[in-house]
Order: sequence, then C-alpha cells, then structure tokens
Amino acid sequence: MVKVVKVYEFGGPEKLQFEDVELGKPGPKQARVKHAAVGLNMIDTYFRRGQYKADLPFVPGMEGAGTVEEVGSEVTDVGVGDRVCYAGVMGSYVEEKLIDAEKLVKIPDGIEFTVAAALILKGMTTQVLLRKVFKVESGHTIVVHAAAGGVGSLMVQWASSIGATVIACVSNEEKGKQATADGAQHVIVYSDNNLVERVKEITKGVGVPVVYDSVGKDTFQASLECLAYRGMLVLYGQASGPPEPIPVTAIASKSLFISRPSLMHYIMTRKELEEIAGDLFANVANGVLKVRVHAIYPLSQAAKAHEDLEGRKTTGSTVFVPDSV
Repeated sequence: MVKVVKVYEFGGPEKLQFEDVELGKPGPKQARVKHAAVGLNMIDTYFRRGQYKADLPFVPGMEGAGTVEEVGSEVTDVGVGDRVCYAGVMGSYVEEKLIDAEKLVKIPDGIEFTVAAALILKGMTTQVLLRKVFKVESGHTIVVHAAAGGVGSLMVQWASSIGATVIACVSNEEKGKQATADGAQHVIVYSDNNLVERVKEITKGVGVPVVYDSVGKDTFQASLECLAYRGMLVLYGQASGPPEPIPVTAIASKSLFISRPSLMHYIMTRKELEEIAGDLFANVANGVLKVRVHAIYPLSQAAKAHEDLEGRKTTGSTVFVPDSV
C-alpha cells in the first residue's frame, strides 16, 4: 500500500483526500519511482476546482522527483537506482508512482530531490516561454506577472541573464524585494492600480513586445494595453480565473498576438524533452537560476499547501515530501 492524495469531487482544498492504494508492478515500458519530493503548482488547483477537466476520481500533481525502484522489461532509458524527475504527467501526489520511463529525466549530480521537484515543471515552462513561445533577446523590455511565484521568479532570473529589462508585477512590497533580488529592474505592485501607466512611463509610451500573464481575468485587459504594436500576450495561467471573451477586433488596432501555450505541446518527443530539460539544468549549473523552495509540506497536508498557495502566502516554489521521509 502507498499513500496518495485523491480528488473525488471538484471544489476547495478540503476536497483533497489522503488515503492508501495498492500499486502494482510496472508494465513493459514503465518504471516504478519512489518519490523523495513532489512539486506544487498552480495548475494543480485548476484541476482540483474543475477549471481544467479531469475524470473523477483523480490524483493531482504534475511533477516529482525520486529514485527508480523497478523497471519494465523494455525500459532502456533509466535503470534501478537512478535519480530521476518528470513533469507534465498527472498524478504525482503519491509516495510511489508507475510512469512511462520515456517521460523520466535523470537528475544531474549536485541537484537535490527537493530542488528537482520544485524545478522541473516550472523550469521547463520558463524555458519554453522565454525561448520558444516568444524568444526574449538582450534589449527587450518585458512584463512578468506574479513575478515572485515559482515560474515568475525563474523567468525574472533567466530573462535578466539574457539582458532583458524586466518589469515585475507582484502583490506586495515584500515580493517586490524578491523580484528585485532576482534581477528585475522595475517593480509594480498590483494594489497601486497603475500597471498600464507605469509600463507606458518606463517604455516612454511605446509599450512592451511581450507580456507573460499567469493571472488571467484580473490582469488580461491591462496586459493587452501594455503591449507595443505587434506585441504578444503570452497567457500561461489563470490564477484569478479565465479572461472574459474579447472580439478579434480588440487586438486588431495594434496587430497584437495572443498565445495560450502548454508545456506538454513542446515536449511531445523524447528529443524535445531532453533538449528543454538539458537547457534548464545547464542554467542551474552555471548559476543563472537559483531555486527558492519556500516551504516543504508533508503529503498529508496537501490541503493546507493549496490553501496557502491560493491565498498568495507563498513565494518561490513549494514541495511535498512523503510523510514517511
């Protein structure tokens, strides 16, 4: 028997149930991974609330790190004892997991399990957003919403290292200090209600070529107004809910682009997965990216962790560890 967190009906954090399940043997192409750490992400709350659809009941969670305990007869990419991590595979809120071995990435030496679990989904998402969806270059000025969050913090660090000027949007002054420490040249606190005005001031009325928005409904319109001609709004989350529909003509006045990317569409092949993960880990090794693990919760306290995340009480990354650890 292994411990898992399950959702039987959509709703608040209280819908997360901690229980025992049987875990079988790995199939021919699977590996059995004993988790040392599991990442918490905002997308987990979307699935729990039913904003993103999943068949009930389900186990939430999209990233984890641990040790390979057993492999199927056809597995060649990993072996027993390997330190591995993965992202984009539903069901990580478990002590042990059966997973397709081709989805696993070996953790480089020197990177702890908690860091790998906090990093792999958020970090690959950051790589895709900055290098694939819109390629940020030196000299660009960009807007990053929720800049002190798990992805936001990594994005500020990575974009700054490239030579971009980062305008970091945060919910309070304390998070603004973190964004500044990460390399942001400008900080805007949402409660000041002057987002568009400040961006126009910073860019001398031109606007920015790209806005990275993980907030959604509350910031969507302002994000559009911050864009320069032919700018792109990259909407990669909806912490405040999905944006209201807009007519296509609303983006015609400045020939704007809107992208709603999913990491999973950029790691559809083993080659893509290895390329993006490799770039991520290289930037950790060279000191560009520093991962802040804000808090570590026992898996049994998943509901509390969700409550803190949605209450904007967290900064950086949060991970779970099995209660037996």
